[in-house]
Amino acid sequence: MTITATPTPGKLLLKPADHTLVMIDFQSQMAFATKSIDPVSLRNNAGLVAAAAAGFGVSTILTTVAEKSFSGPMFEEVTAPFPGKALLDRTSMNTWEDAAVIEEVNRIGKPRIVLAGLWTSVCIVGPALSALDQGFEVYVIADACGDVSDEAHERAMQRMIQAGARPITAVQYLLELQRDWARGETYDLTTGIAKKYGGAYGIGITYAKTMFGAREG
Repeated sequence: MTITATPTPGKLLLKPADHTLVMIDFQSQMAFATKSIDPVSLRNNAGLVAAAAAGFGVSTILTTVAEKSFSGPMFEEVTAPFPGKALLDRTSMNTWEDAAVIEEVNRIGKPRIVLAGLWTSVCIVGPALSALDQGFEVYVIADACGDVSDEAHERAMQRMIQAGARPITAVQYLLELQRDWARGETYDLTTGIAKKYGGAYGIGITYAKTMFGAREG
């Protein structure tokens, strides 16, 4: 049987309008014990994801645990792209067991859930497995998550993948939302986020534009 290729994106690729991003517990107390990723990379990757979601108009939920009594404020890199947005504070380790969060998930009504946060083995595994069990597609931004050890993070990622979650990275998330450099309306947004948060990739963009006036589109 002959298969005919067409210039169309695959159904598994994320689009800005087809998912809800849930950013979980990017807070001081959680970050203090995170060892699987260094704090600078964690903050950059979380900021990149938040800026991408805000810029592309992705439905986003920001949730904390015991913000006032124990865990402290959410990273400014995560909250700044969403000025005035309420943070849903919980007592539950599993975000999916919090009624206010689930009410917001249902209000938004998207079939895909994208997760990022601290810690991978508790606060990400919980909602990932719960959402999968209820029929949602789940994506986990692996390098915008962290845990108390490499082992804890890796075992958590494996557990979620075995259950059907799809791992991605922060830069991958940004570029998947853009996906075509000819989309001029979000070109400057995408490259601007990459220059600010994208590490060596961002340095390369700055160099190419400064030295040669280069442009991907």
